[in-house]
Amino acid sequence: MPAVTSVVAAFDFDGTLTRRDTLIPFLARGLGWPRFLLALLTCSPWLAAYALRLLRNDVAKARLLRATLSGVSTAQADDWTARWLARDLSGQLRPWTMARLAEHQQAGHCCVLVSASPDIYLARVARELGFNGLICTEMQVQGERLTGRMRTPNCYGEQKVLRLQSWLAQRFDAASLNALTLHAYGDTAGDKPLLRLAQHAWYRGKPWKEAAAAG
Repeated sequence: MPAVTSVVAAFDFDGTLTRRDTLIPFLARGLGWPRFLLALLTCSPWLAAYALRLLRNDVAKARLLRATLSGVSTAQADDWTARWLARDLSGQLRPWTMARLAEHQQAGHCCVLVSASPDIYLARVARELGFNGLICTEMQVQGERLTGRMRTPNCYGEQKVLRLQSWLAQRFDAASLNALTLHAYGDTAGDKPLLRLAQHAWYRGKPWKEAAAAG
């Protein structure tokens, strides 16, 4: 349903709407643990380098996605998503943030999901949770199969701001943009650029200014 005011609420997904990361459980559910652990082993040097802060987030993530998704058909990915949604998602949702989402929706605000996780499952999540839009990492598809490569830059940090600004410019006219009020919700360093953009921001369930002052 179209939003009725120039108020936008942007929600991070992993750790904000959910209790923890969802990409690893999704991949493990789809591949099965033996194949998933083998994939982790093949890209363990890059994951270890990222854990030691020697490698950027997007580089390590790209390796993991290629190791787990290359050659997977879109039909398989849809099946993985259906199974993951049915078995895992509901138990992972945070009551406080879901209540905030419901409040924004009931007020007619435009709600957008902004996440570094991939579209192969977030597209359906966004629909089921009633979001007006989705901004996320989009995966490349060739011949109805995933290549394992990202079609867009990893939607993390400043990319969240750039992508959201582009999305807003397409959705609202200039007058509405000038009058727009942005609410943002996040939980990690990768969400802080988005929180700084907003007039009203929450970090790990606390007002952003209060959370930032507490360190």
